[in-house]
Amino acid sequence: MEPMKQRCNWWKMAGILLIVFLALWHGLEVKAGAAASGNHYLLILYGILVIAAFASLLMLQKFLKRWKLEQLYLVVGLLLGLGYLFVLPPLSAPDEISHYVGAYQLSSHMLGRTANYPTGHVLIRPEDFFLQDVEGTDSYTRDENGIWNTFEEPDQGKNSSADGDNDNETNGILWTETPQVFGQDLTQSTYNSIWNRLIAGEKTWAEQQFSSEDMAVTAFPPVVTTPLAYVPQAIGITLARLFHGSSILLAYMGRLCNLFFFVFMTWLAMKRMPFGKEVLFGAAVLPMTVHLSASMSYDVMILACMFLFTAVCLDLAYHKEKVQIRDIALLMALMAVAGPCKMVYGVMMGLCLLIPVKKFGSWGRWLLSALCVGGIWAAAMLLVNSQTIAAYATATDTVVSWAEEQGYSLMYLIHNPGRLVTLFYNTLLWQGAYLHQTMIGSALGNLDAGLGAPYLVVMILTVCLILLALKKPGEAQLMTTGNRIWTVIVCAGGAGLTMLSMLIAWTPMSSSVISGVQGRYFLPFLPVLLLICKNDRLILTKDINRSILYFMLVLNSYVLFRTFAAVVLRV
Repeated sequence: MEPMKQRCNWWKMAGILLIVFLALWHGLEVKAGAAASGNHYLLILYGILVIAAFASLLMLQKFLKRWKLEQLYLVVGLLLGLGYLFVLPPLSAPDEISHYVGAYQLSSHMLGRTANYPTGHVLIRPEDFFLQDVEGTDSYTRDENGIWNTFEEPDQGKNSSADGDNDNETNGILWTETPQVFGQDLTQSTYNSIWNRLIAGEKTWAEQQFSSEDMAVTAFPPVVTTPLAYVPQAIGITLARLFHGSSILLAYMGRLCNLFFFVFMTWLAMKRMPFGKEVLFGAAVLPMTVHLSASMSYDVMILACMFLFTAVCLDLAYHKEKVQIRDIALLMALMAVAGPCKMVYGVMMGLCLLIPVKKFGSWGRWLLSALCVGGIWAAAMLLVNSQTIAAYATATDTVVSWAEEQGYSLMYLIHNPGRLVTLFYNTLLWQGAYLHQTMIGSALGNLDAGLGAPYLVVMILTVCLILLALKKPGEAQLMTTGNRIWTVIVCAGGAGLTMLSMLIAWTPMSSSVISGVQGRYFLPFLPVLLLICKNDRLILTKDINRSILYFMLVLNSYVLFRTFAAVVLRV
């Protein structure tokens, strides 16, 4: 027993020593960046990050073996989320500015205030212009109602399409200039803005120029989706508005509430998992997952709902003796909320087929349950996305706006299946490594290749996930071969539909691969897909799950140090 304890302590000590070395190494980079700009407070912030990482790892060492995995995750999820919230500022996540606007719109509804301008754009406090225009370089005017905006009505006598110069025209509005969004291009100046506003107490240009009693219009339209996707973020924004918090504090509050929601939902999912808790834990602490969880992206709602949906399906399939009405109601609620965000995740309903019919009591009850879950998903889709579905289904001639080229339509692909297969093949062959790395977290922030986990760390984290998924000594094999095959089919169907949606919506016909596909889109399928690795042929001789999870936390600390240093060096 004593040698076993010594080996365990050696493993933990090795992790601490590795973090010490990496913290010092990247500390030299932070020192160089701070010296170049004269912003020596960055050394203080880095010191806080390092001390917090050390303290967290030392604390987790004490409780690593004592706590249940779901209890351990509650602490780890919050600590890691706060770390990524600290290093990667608001609006730095992919498309976060659009999700921020959607959450702001819901916040106004919560407060009983007018949420939208006649154009459909969202009304905000004018001081929050700072988040969409950091430098204050855009032109600002007031309409006849005294509402500030950054646009002007196009000249009725001018045909914008005649000269081909319609890049800034949207919904009948001519934007005067594309603003610099806070956090989208992470440099040392982003940290400076946060320090000057939250610590030094300086006012932003927007706070100096506008009255807090006025209203303004965002330069970004909200995402068309179910408002339920933004409830956590909207609660945070609402609290900040009620207490007259600054624009930066408002953004942090929206992120913080989203983080709390994600950690709570993942905790519920982990409690419900009949097996494979460590796999869900590992997927939830990947750099990309944690980065998203600490953002205002609606990916948080999708991931949280799909993780819990997977856990409930597995619990009903392999542990619970009888399916109850509340189980079906929960599956319906999860699919109704997450489905309209990205319709492709509706394929996850296929996991319900893992549940034996006998647990429903009869074929009639099974059929009724299936109709309820599928019907609520279809109803939510029609309610929220009916126009989008109709447009994709009937379009014969589409244009990809970002490329200004003709795009693929569903009708074209149906009549040209060979082209469809070629595009899928090329995408997997040429972009497979990119999709894998961005799923794990090689490009954090606004898909910034200079921020996140380097290739070696991505591969190590991947190996960790596979080891977590393998069968351990004494563990029962619950998934049959047929179950594993069906799980692969469900996950492959989800991945295929994800790629198909980006092919139709985002890919010009001149492209040889499907454009816009990102690894984070596959995270909802990841935990259940990893569980197919459990088999009776390849079994670990020792249960080292908790040591693997601890090592993944060590690697996350390294990613945080490296990312912070990379931003500081961008003087």
